[in-house]
Amino acid sequence: MSTIKRFIAGAVCPRCGAMDRLRTWEQNETRYRDCVSCDFFEQQAIEEPPTLAEISTRVSAPRETPVSDEVQPVRILDPGKLH
Repeated sequence: MSTIKRFIAGAVCPRCGAMDRLRTWEQNETRYRDCVSCDFFEQQAIEEPPTLAEISTRVSAPRETPVSDEVQPVRILDPGKLH
């Protein structure tokens, strides 16, 4: 199986300065970059980002009071009788 190499849109080669000539691919836990205009080549180990604890927000915090499953009737108002 061949590795898919993708061009990086808008990237500028650090060696020759050509734009849109860098491509990237990953293989065997390593990320590679190269330039198709010059002999620039770079490899970098792929590291897993550290897992951060989820920040407590009003959405992610547990509810203090459980939601009731009780059925409540809906009252439809007549807009003409509101005044």
